[in-house]
Amino acid sequence: MQSLDLPPPASSKATSGPAVRAYGPRRPDAPVSPLFLERWSPRAFDGSPVTRSDLQTLFEAARWAPSSNNTQPWRFLYAVEPEDRERFLAGLSRANQLWARGAGAIAYLLVRRDRSAGPDPSPVSRFDAGAAWMSLALQAELLGLSAHAVGGLDRERVYGLLGVSPEEYEVLIAIVVGRRGRPQDLPALLAERERPSPRRPLREIVQEGPMAPPLQPPPAPQSYS
Repeated sequence: MQSLDLPPPASSKATSGPAVRAYGPRRPDAPVSPLFLERWSPRAFDGSPVTRSDLQTLFEAARWAPSSNNTQPWRFLYAVEPEDRERFLAGLSRANQLWARGAGAIAYLLVRRDRSAGPDPSPVSRFDAGAAWMSLALQAELLGLSAHAVGGLDRERVYGLLGVSPEEYEVLIAIVVGRRGRPQDLPALLAERERPSPRRPLREIVQEGPMAPPLQPPPAPQSYS
């Protein structure tokens, strides 16, 4: 087992790869586009609307995410009109409803159940839906918006509120989209947390080679005549 031997943290003077810089508590261990550092999940939104044109751009980005066998198992439902927004908000936990009201749009990400694999979506389908979410989130940054994925839901209620068949789809997350607002407009406990979060260093999440010695030796290569 060999751990990753990392150079010192990259600085804005890096001479190879894309330009990078620290963003708040975020400092890259290797050159990376600032887009990945600047994307974070705020709770303070300024209440301004998100246009349908911008939303279509977000969903278009998600549309081109990779998927196993090109099955594209994700589905998005979204709300911008007041009556629909209240219905979509009601599916969030009460704590999340408090801050999500300031967003310009609310969406839900569903994944289609694969009946051939049993009652639940395969791990690959959920993985694919996660790729669609990340594509959407990065596109939001490019538009000057922020997207916050919300896992704190009353999922059983969401099925009824949005007319989603639990036999056909699984509700994964809600997505709150808008323009960043002022942290001081949030409840005090949330305002204290309103900043980009750091990440574990690469050496803690990446290593070269197997995690532990293999239980069985690799098969001997075969020769052909």
